[in-house]
Amino acid sequence: MPNLHDIERRINSVNSTKKITRTMEMVAAAKIRFASERVDRATPYSESMAEMLADVATRVGGSENALLKKHDDVKNALLVVMVSDRGLAGGFNSNILRLAEHFIKDKAAEGVQVHVAACGKKAIGYFTYRNITPVLEFAGLSADPTVEEAMTIAQYAISGYVEGNLDEVVLLYNHPKNAAEQVIRQEMLLPVDTSALAREDGEGSSSGDVDFEPSAEAVLDSLLPAYVRTMVYHALIDSAAGEQGARRNAMKAATDNANEMAETLTRMYNRVRQGAITTEINEIVGGAAALED
Repeated sequence: MPNLHDIERRINSVNSTKKITRTMEMVAAAKIRFASERVDRATPYSESMAEMLADVATRVGGSENALLKKHDDVKNALLVVMVSDRGLAGGFNSNILRLAEHFIKDKAAEGVQVHVAACGKKAIGYFTYRNITPVLEFAGLSADPTVEEAMTIAQYAISGYVEGNLDEVVLLYNHPKNAAEQVIRQEMLLPVDTSALAREDGEGSSSGDVDFEPSAEAVLDSLLPAYVRTMVYHALIDSAAGEQGARRNAMKAATDNANEMAETLTRMYNRVRQGAITTEINEIVGGAAALED
């Protein structure tokens, strides 16, 4: 049975840890609002971009744009993995990295070589440790992604796909279903499937005569790279919002565990203290009785 000093020291240690986790929970909660607002502002634009692209592609009919053509023989793929720079976020990073490793193994079994673009220090460290050198690395930007980061990824993917060095490009990231839950999304970025972008209810598509300058094909060729950049950026800020939600959940769980542990230790402290007092009383009573005899 531990003595009172040991128990008191453990209680103080748990309370100190609880202050840290509680503070981190509050910081993450404050960041969630900013990250969620950024996603909310960007979502209408990305949705409109997808709808416009689908509508123009429908009007053009067939297109010879390289970003729309599916390669017959898939030998090289680019996997864009989006995780965080820091830990203490529950399974936010591990779930993505584990799925990425399975993706690479499954593709390797099909004879496809997977190149990795690592967004976040945790992804860089994970793949480097496994002797997988990322073709692109981004560190220090997971909580606040930039347009430049998205443009770099998009340009690498577009150039590789057009030149035939890449046969498909896949995004892998956490999407915040709500403030408390994240779901993993695996999206095919290239080739662009315009038929999948059209809304089932037809809402958002333009009707009537539309004049394209200089031509519908030229507009489509301009929209495709912009669409790829937009989708990459939206995935990055989506992942950033999910990161803060996951960290808040993890820190809340840690704080709750600390409270429970502190209560358990306090009860143990009281029992040990009561036992010590009872022992002292018995010793005093026993001594007094011996003196009377």
